[in-house]
Amino acid sequence: SRTGDTSGSVKAKQRKRYPSCLVTTPESLSLLLSYPDTRSAFSDLRAVIVDEWHELLSSKRGTQTELCLARLRRWNPRLKTWGLSATLGNLETALSALCGEEGTGILINGDLKKKFVVQTVLPKDMEKFPWAGHLGGRLVEEVAKRIERAGTTLVFTNVRSQTEYWYHALLSIRPQWENDLGIHHGSLDRKDRNQVEERLRSGSVKAVVCTSSLDLGVDFSPVEQVIQIGGPKGVARLLQRAGRCGHQPGATSRVICVPTQAMELIEYAAAREAMEERKIEERKPLRAPLDLLSQHVVTLALGGGFEEREALEEIRSAWSYRKITEKEWKWVLEFVMRGGKTLRAYDQFKRVVQRDGIHLVDSKVIGRFHRMSIGTITSDPAITVKFKTGKTLGTIEESFISRIRPKSNFFFAGKLLRLERVRDLTAIVTKAKTGKGAIPVWGGGKSPLSSELATAVREKIRQAREGLFDGAEMKAIRPTLALQEKSSLLPKPCEFLIERTETKEGTNWFLFPFAGRLANEGLAALVSYRMSKITPMSLSVSFNDYGFHLCSNSNLPIDQKQWGDLLSPEGVLEELLACMNLSEMAKRQFREVARVAGLIFQGYPGAQKSARQVQASGGLFFDVFAKYDPENLLLEQSRREVLERQLELQRIEQKLGEIQTQKVMIRKTNRLTPFAFPLWAESLRTQVSTESWGDRVRKMARELESAG
Repeated sequence: SRTGDTSGSVKAKQRKRYPSCLVTTPESLSLLLSYPDTRSAFSDLRAVIVDEWHELLSSKRGTQTELCLARLRRWNPRLKTWGLSATLGNLETALSALCGEEGTGILINGDLKKKFVVQTVLPKDMEKFPWAGHLGGRLVEEVAKRIERAGTTLVFTNVRSQTEYWYHALLSIRPQWENDLGIHHGSLDRKDRNQVEERLRSGSVKAVVCTSSLDLGVDFSPVEQVIQIGGPKGVARLLQRAGRCGHQPGATSRVICVPTQAMELIEYAAAREAMEERKIEERKPLRAPLDLLSQHVVTLALGGGFEEREALEEIRSAWSYRKITEKEWKWVLEFVMRGGKTLRAYDQFKRVVQRDGIHLVDSKVIGRFHRMSIGTITSDPAITVKFKTGKTLGTIEESFISRIRPKSNFFFAGKLLRLERVRDLTAIVTKAKTGKGAIPVWGGGKSPLSSELATAVREKIRQAREGLFDGAEMKAIRPTLALQEKSSLLPKPCEFLIERTETKEGTNWFLFPFAGRLANEGLAALVSYRMSKITPMSLSVSFNDYGFHLCSNSNLPIDQKQWGDLLSPEGVLEELLACMNLSEMAKRQFREVARVAGLIFQGYPGAQKSARQVQASGGLFFDVFAKYDPENLLLEQSRREVLERQLELQRIEQKLGEIQTQKVMIRKTNRLTPFAFPLWAESLRTQVSTESWGDRVRKMARELESAG
């Protein structure tokens, strides 16, 4: 194998004599292409097999794979390419992206119909007013009992902080499991992760609490059951995780779902139905990211050089770049050869030179820096967590560790740690004996509800309105849905529900598009911006996967027609640009684009720049380009990525178009409804109070329960 964790000596031996089969990553393959002698070694390459293609397809790593395959096919046009995936909704597009613009392929569907069983742990006392995270802690004992009944269990959570929480929650009630319980997520040290994986293979561990770091490529035969903590958020994700057990042909894959709030019961019921009907999410290839193309062009120049027209023809054979324009191609060449319009005076940005019609890299320093920067994984530089003895535990975000005072405790890597000091991007820790501690939080953790699962959830709500409650989950949440219908409405798919409720905080509007948390965040910003244009007012906003909440001290009456205008799809892009501080969001996104494009060098191995230094570099480039080169295509790309990835612009536009076809149902309610309550609870997080957030929410839930 050849990955970023492979030692330098092993890599050097491989390049002298390649094995008959090489297991590698897109980054390592791209790095190989930067060496001129790779062409002769790979000229008779017979096949490339891409496993879990769906996971790469809609990311820059997938686009990088497309570019690498285009190069390999130029060297050997007879090269065969295989792609494997079990959880993909748009197979034809996936095939086209894998084979490239010039290739033709065949779809082979297995006739084995895998059996999946989805079971849900149901709380004994189901509250009628759900709120995020409330249920999970009450179900720890039940999860422990399920683990005891099986041989080996994978306990999946949706975010790394949840992994740390559940690991300690299980140990707190089963301290004798200290040597039988493992923890696995992407921020832990590679050696510790390998150790956990080895114990899984041998069956010497009772359970592993993990994130999507164990979603893929895991064939641990001893795994007997999978437990999913929290809503699956997507049909493919639940399929993928369920498939980690019952991995043998003909075996049944079982997943036990543990809700962290009551509304997730509907998600489980909807996901089971969608799985049975094979309604799986689509993954769409990216459209010609120019930061990655800039990186790849330097790789081609370093790996023996290229002729301009031949290179363009090769790049256009990659599916994502099939429609790249002459203007974009010329811009990329100008950028890698002279730094574009604004960086011409600096030699370090003149990475590629032209000699006799061939584009080359003739600086050893530039070549070395480029090879250390190849790849598209651009997580912010993090603090390394180490014991005084020197053992590395993993990495943690600088923003989290800066809030921990020396001699204070925090949980990490399954241990209660005491922070001794922070020096040179390293946190020195010792094991704490007892006490409480903070649980780390990582940025960008929450996945939104997918469109396919949102549609399935709406269908389940429609069935509930008609009195159909199939499955244990829907029967368990029936009292909650009955109260929602009594106090407001269970909307049909052809209806759009808006609730108005007066509380001591002011006038509250609750809107339920069922668009996922990212699109709902954008919709909330858009609607609040449009409301403030009707009459000046201050608004607070909260959102979740199902809807969003606007609270104002203004008692403005809004009728059906005004809501139609507020939810109009006209001028969405311009108004989002005006209301969401897109410039600051684009500046943050530009740091990633700049690193991939080679503008920012992150430092040598073991001596990375701090997050502050990288932010300063990225911010400086952004400001310079915005002022002196506003049409810079990397700026345009960073804005587009913010709109597409962070705000899901396409989903916002689709949802507003859909609302135009729905009947707007406005309900004035005397008190908060089960649908509105979790949104109201979320809005309290930003308020200052002598009471804790949890106490305030519990108090209101009890009042509503007794009144309802």
